[in-house]
Amino acid sequence: MRSFIPDAMKGKVFVPSRGSFLEVLGVFTRLGLTSFGGPIAHLGYFRQEIVVRRKWLDEASYADLIALCQFLPGPSSSQTGIALGISRAGVWGGFAAWLGFTLPSAILLTMFAYATTFLHGATTAGWLNGLLVVAVAVVAQAVWGMATTLCPDRPRATMAIVSAIAILLLPIAIVQITIIVLAGLIGWRLLRKTQQEAPMSLPITLPRRLAIGCWIIFFALLLGLPILRQVTQNQSIALFDTFFRVGSLVFGGGHVVLPLLQREVVPAGWVTNEQFITGYAAAQAVPGPLSTFSAYLGAVSKPAPNGWLGALIALVAIFLPSFFFVIGILPFWNALRTRESFQAALRGVNAAVVGILLAALYQPIWTSAIHAPIDFALALLDFGLLVLWKWPPWLVVLLSVAIGVGLHLL
Repeated sequence: MRSFIPDAMKGKVFVPSRGSFLEVLGVFTRLGLTSFGGPIAHLGYFRQEIVVRRKWLDEASYADLIALCQFLPGPSSSQTGIALGISRAGVWGGFAAWLGFTLPSAILLTMFAYATTFLHGATTAGWLNGLLVVAVAVVAQAVWGMATTLCPDRPRATMAIVSAIAILLLPIAIVQITIIVLAGLIGWRLLRKTQQEAPMSLPITLPRRLAIGCWIIFFALLLGLPILRQVTQNQSIALFDTFFRVGSLVFGGGHVVLPLLQREVVPAGWVTNEQFITGYAAAQAVPGPLSTFSAYLGAVSKPAPNGWLGALIALVAIFLPSFFFVIGILPFWNALRTRESFQAALRGVNAAVVGILLAALYQPIWTSAIHAPIDFALALLDFGLLVLWKWPPWLVVLLSVAIGVGLHLL
């Protein structure tokens, strides 16, 4: 149930009920099994499940969390999931969200690493095309829904369009960060008088002492692991250090992390270039975060540890910084969001995020999926089922996969 709590200054504040570890685990496990299409598509799946269907938080709060995670290094969609879990059920809720969303694809990719010799050509089947096409519909639905809420006037709609154009012309991480910063500055200066309903206060009860401790541990590991690696010459520490550093220093996550991973593991001789490309193709075909590609790399790497132990080390290392970042910032988040100047900056940032999502709808989502009229027709069907008929995303995914397989056989 939800309740209204009186507030002398703001009237009534809509407060969601608290959840449990098992509830969050169940919701995000289903998302982890059905969220195809990459990090931008994941934000669409999250929005549909958490904001629209379950109403754990409102549209503005969800957009603010996306904006926050766009600022942070690491996989932004996974960090958004962790933040959603924490807002629902505390620290353990954040762990449940990460576990449910990450484990299915990590297990699949680890199994794929063991069975690569038997699966040549599997990633070119028609079902992969069906998954790519349904991602177009999911992202389009997310862009449409968020644009309606976050860009209701001409200035913010213009900011979204300009942001999309800039990202399309200069698709590099530093440009995305610059756009977000500039949008925040423009919002801070020009959008203070914009009338907007106060967002739901996130039910976050993390102590600030815990947040400070996370920052201390993070910097200790970031600076200390390379030294420990050189002193011990231990491959387990070298593996952990490599993936921890990648998870700490790459903005944007998803496809942005792939070139850095390749530079880290291929020249070192841990993974061959053929193994890397094969694993990347498999990572494209499974649900969940693309950074679980690290589990595959850890499993096929040489020398030992590899196999399931190498997969576990690489997987934990690449996602651990995300926990430090999210827990380190969330205790201060509600206080920041109550300030009018900060809210104005967020309005600008959220408009830019819509533009970034719009650009991603074209590249890489559209360009990797739509190659013929039949692909566009299937995307329109998926979009209609999601938006007009309100079908659950997992059912639309299954239908799109089935149609993709049928078209491939024909």
